[in-house]
Amino acid sequence: MQGKYKALWLDENDNLVVLDQRVLPFEETTVTITNAQETVDAIENMTVRGAGVIGNVAAFGVYLAARESAGDFDRLEELAKDIRESRPTAVNLMWAVDRMMALAKKKQKLLPANFLKALKNEAILIADEDCERSQKIAEYGADIIEEIMLNRELDTFNVLTHCNAGWLAIVDSGTALAPIYEAQKRDIKIHVWVDETRPRNQGANLTAWELAKAGIEHTVIADNTGGHLMQQKMVDMVITGADRVAKSGDSANKIGTYLKALAAKDNDVPFYIALPASTFDFEITDGVEQIPIEIRSEDEVKYMRGLDKEGRVQELQVVQSQSSALNYGFDVTPARLITGLITERGVCEASVDAVSEMFEDLI
Repeated sequence: MQGKYKALWLDENDNLVVLDQRVLPFEETTVTITNAQETVDAIENMTVRGAGVIGNVAAFGVYLAARESAGDFDRLEELAKDIRESRPTAVNLMWAVDRMMALAKKKQKLLPANFLKALKNEAILIADEDCERSQKIAEYGADIIEEIMLNRELDTFNVLTHCNAGWLAIVDSGTALAPIYEAQKRDIKIHVWVDETRPRNQGANLTAWELAKAGIEHTVIADNTGGHLMQQKMVDMVITGADRVAKSGDSANKIGTYLKALAAKDNDVPFYIALPASTFDFEITDGVEQIPIEIRSEDEVKYMRGLDKEGRVQELQVVQSQSSALNYGFDVTPARLITGLITERGVCEASVDAVSEMFEDLI
């Protein structure tokens, strides 16, 4: 398994170890996953999150399910189905499970030890390929940053991002954060506006944690601050990741992304989506109508987690018990609001024709 950064790895017993993203940034702990149900739990309860890492965990989950099934292929199919259905929006999850099971069907007549080895190697290959895709996205995205800086004669480049799309979300350096890490390597002076990303606070808890570890200057802002910053010419580019992108370029990402795209359009700020090919759903042509949007527990809105004055981690209720809450996990940004899609094959327009031309071999 390649890559400088890792949100997951195999231990000496070939169990999957993941960073527990639920407790960051105040605690750094790991969770060991040994079977299919623990894989489902980790994905459902957001121990792991981010489309790419969910896909990686799912791939290793199929390997663990095969080990658990002990040669019973029907049982393996049942467990793989449970993993595939653990979350509805992030298409990398389905893609990874389908790829693993396609290989499993081809290799099911192998001796048990060889069958397991084949699945383990395929899961590792999926993670390694994500590392390579991430680096390509980093380079193409950083090229855009450099071009904007030169054209506008900027000394410092200000990027705004929403949710987390760094190495906690895509192994190695991520998608949306990958160009930022690459810009740092190129000695570009860069500053990141980090949306807090309510209700789960992935920006405040995960993106800010990553950027701090990398020594990248950043500022956490309330989600509703981005539009004002764009009006005041304090944002040079918006870049986010995605959980599913339609063939048309319509992109599903963490709830609130659509509003950032609207503000960016109104203020002539370039708005990019960074994604690997595995995040495309080529069967969908109208993302707003066809991409399923997950509705999560209202408790994510009604409770917040943080440190008290004594430095203890506490969970607090911030909404009265008598009030209900609605918690959509994602929204869809229409292609018309997207400046471009940064992929491992290059930057393309968010349109059916451009996506079809760049990824013709996958459609």
